[in-house]
Amino acid sequence: MSFNVEPSGQACGARVTGLDLSKNLDADTVRALRGAWLEHHVLAFPDQSISDDDLERFTQYFGPFGEDPFIAPIPGREHVIAVERRAQETSPIFAEAWHSDWSFQATPPIGTCLHGVTIPPTGGDTLFANQHKALDTLPGDLRQRIEGCMAMHSAKAGYAPDGMYGDADAAGDRSMDIRPSPDAKAVQTHPLIRRHGETGRASLYSCLGYIVGIEGMPDDEAIELLMELYGWQTREENIYTHEWEEGMLIMWDNRCLLHRATGGYDGHDRLLHRTTIGAGA
Repeated sequence: MSFNVEPSGQACGARVTGLDLSKNLDADTVRALRGAWLEHHVLAFPDQSISDDDLERFTQYFGPFGEDPFIAPIPGREHVIAVERRAQETSPIFAEAWHSDWSFQATPPIGTCLHGVTIPPTGGDTLFANQHKALDTLPGDLRQRIEGCMAMHSAKAGYAPDGMYGDADAAGDRSMDIRPSPDAKAVQTHPLIRRHGETGRASLYSCLGYIVGIEGMPDDEAIELLMELYGWQTREENIYTHEWEEGMLIMWDNRCLLHRATGGYDGHDRLLHRTTIGAGA
C-alpha cells in the first residue's frame, strides 16, 4: 500500500495519509511505516475510524504490547488504557510534566499509540521534545559532566500511595482509573545518554518526573545537574506541538522523545485510547 508522509516542519513529527488503519497492513507497508517512524519519531494518522481491535492490531505491527502499571485497562481489554478527562473535572491534568513513558521499568516501552476518540474543540495539544536534537546541541561542558552517569528512575512521585496520583488524588474527581501502589517505590537505573536500539543514534534519556537521583552523586548536586539538563531538553527549538483531531491516531518513539500533555479545554470532555509498544520487536 502506498501512503504519503508530510513532515511537520518542527523538531520532529510527520502526518501520514493514504492509509485506512481499520484494514490489515501488508508487511511492506509496515516496514515503510517503521522507517518513517524512526526518521520522524512521531507519526500522526488523521481520519481513522478504528475500533480497539484495530488499535491493538496496529500496535502489534511494531512490537509486543508493553506492560502498563498503575492504570487499569478499559473493561474487556488487557492492553488499552483510557486517557480521559470529563468536562467538569477539576483534578490536575494527567501527564502534564515532561516524561518518557514508564522509564522507571527495567525495559521501558519503545513506543506509544494514542487514538483520539473524543477531542475538544480547543486546547489539549501534546508536546514532544526531540532528545536526539537536544543532545546534539548540548554544550560540550555539560555533555562531559553527564557522560557515563546512571540516572535512578522511580514512579514513587506519581504512583506511590503518597504520590501525585496516590490515595489523595483517588479521593477526588479524576475520571481515569489510576491504581497507586507501594510497588511504585522501586528504582531502576538507565544512562543519561542512551543509544537508540534500532538506529544506534545517541540521545538524552532524562526526565524530572521519574528521575529521583544519579548514582554516586549527592542529591543536591544531582538536582542541580538535572535542572540544567532539563533546560536544554525542553528548549523551544527541540519541540513539536501536536494538535489533535477527532479520529486521529498518533504513535511516538519513547526512546528518543519526551512528551507532555496540556490543558486549555475546561468544560469539554476528552477521551483517548492508549496502548504501548514493548521492546522485543
